[in-house]
Amino acid sequence: MDPVRTCLGCRRRAPASSLVRFVGRDGRVVPDASGAMTGRGAWVHPTVECVESSLRRRAFGRALRENGVLDTSGLQQYVLSLNQSVSPDEAPR
Repeated sequence: MDPVRTCLGCRRRAPASSLVRFVGRDGRVVPDASGAMTGRGAWVHPTVECVESSLRRRAFGRALRENGVLDTSGLQQYVLSLNQSVSPDEAPR
């Protein structure tokens, strides 16, 4: 059974396999594609809407328990690249 996590953007619970995990490293939020990086993780649906919502709410700092400002500049581009690598036939509905 797949663990269930909550998306930072939409606050809906979903299987961890359908979300992208991000971790804090050196003041930046970076994707954990392998799921093997140590530390606290922040989970988000791989959609621009959920990433934008989590950024607007400043949820990454709280979820990762990081003090100060985190560099989140690459998050939207990362999610866009994920969505472009999926063909329309494979896209979730």
